[in-house]
Amino acid sequence: MGDVLAPDLISDLPQSIVESILTRLPIRDAVRTSILSSRWRYKWATLTQLVFDEKCVILSNDRCKVEDSLVKFITRTLFLHQGPIHKFQLTTLHLQSCPDIDQWLLFLSRNDIKELVLELGEGEWFRVPSCLFNCKKLTRLDLFRCEFDPPPSFKGFLYLKSLNLHQVLVSPEAIESLISSCPLLDSLALSYFDSLALTIRAPNLKYLCLEGEFKDICLENTPLLVAMSVAMYMTDDIAEHFEQSSSCNFNRFLGSVPRLERLIGHIYFTKYLSIGDDLGRLPITYVHLKVVELNQVSFEDMKEILVVLRLITNSPNLRELQISGSSNALVAIDAPDLDFWDDERPSDCTFKQLKLVKMTDMSGVPHEMEFIKFLLANSPALETMSISPCVYVMDGRLNMLIELLRFRRASAQAEILFIQN
Repeated sequence: MGDVLAPDLISDLPQSIVESILTRLPIRDAVRTSILSSRWRYKWATLTQLVFDEKCVILSNDRCKVEDSLVKFITRTLFLHQGPIHKFQLTTLHLQSCPDIDQWLLFLSRNDIKELVLELGEGEWFRVPSCLFNCKKLTRLDLFRCEFDPPPSFKGFLYLKSLNLHQVLVSPEAIESLISSCPLLDSLALSYFDSLALTIRAPNLKYLCLEGEFKDICLENTPLLVAMSVAMYMTDDIAEHFEQSSSCNFNRFLGSVPRLERLIGHIYFTKYLSIGDDLGRLPITYVHLKVVELNQVSFEDMKEILVVLRLITNSPNLRELQISGSSNALVAIDAPDLDFWDDERPSDCTFKQLKLVKMTDMSGVPHEMEFIKFLLANSPALETMSISPCVYVMDGRLNMLIELLRFRRASAQAEILFIQN
């Protein structure tokens, strides 16, 4: 009696499930499934998501050989592909300005591409060809180390929801025009730009990430923004520009974000917000803001302290606050402006929802301690406050701890953790 062949259960699976399996494989392995049987020869060829990287080819010390192998593999894959391609991702250090990329993008522009990610390595920057702007159905665009220059006839990506530009050479006018001409945009990330002045108009934007040397940022029409992360890098030119500015950066940046829920400010963020004329009364209350993280706050700068106070005292539902300091203890130790806390501190402020406070890189200077005292005295729901002294503060740690324990606490359950690294 002959052997009975087991049924080929995998080959009989619905095409959608087969594609789901193949999508989870590296593209090189997905293509290799063509040798399994005649039924599998071209199953990979209908994949709608194609992700390419160095793992597609055998790596060697011969850069030209690796580049040639990668180009041939991608070109052959696209040549044999059947049907639409919804996602194309290329992550490589070997194809900085390869002319074949232009041809691939031209091919993709004719195949209903929806998600495009080009993450290219060091070397000569890749200039994005004009055919990219014919990809009318794009919903996601990520460009790394590229030159980007939309043609005058470009009217925007009407379906784009996510835009990520990292080290991209593009004019401020082109970025502003691109953002405002993508009506569905809800996620925007701009990183490593130099001396950029930018006005953002994006009525459906929900998530914003900015990192780089920014001369000026204005959020003019962002009513749905819920989460923001900002890192500002300072140069001599930008510092001089800040000194000459009279406009209120706080209002220009945070005056039109009524639905903000999470705010993370990295280096120089509070410094940037403190630039300009006196804030006066804030135009909005941040009723949705629950998490605030501010890094490298200078407690020797009264205007930066005022920025922090006005932000958190106008956030009635704040639940979590994280602040790292950057005070120069030698400058701040005298604290000649302690009357500031009597003059500027709101007398009727209560943080009814604040449960967690995390203070790091604390120097124990007077204004830091006054700020901590203010929080403890006005946070009836506080559960935990953790304080980590700066690594350069050694002798004053005991005095800092003693002073902390003397502060009045509005919450009987509040626990103070003094963390010494």
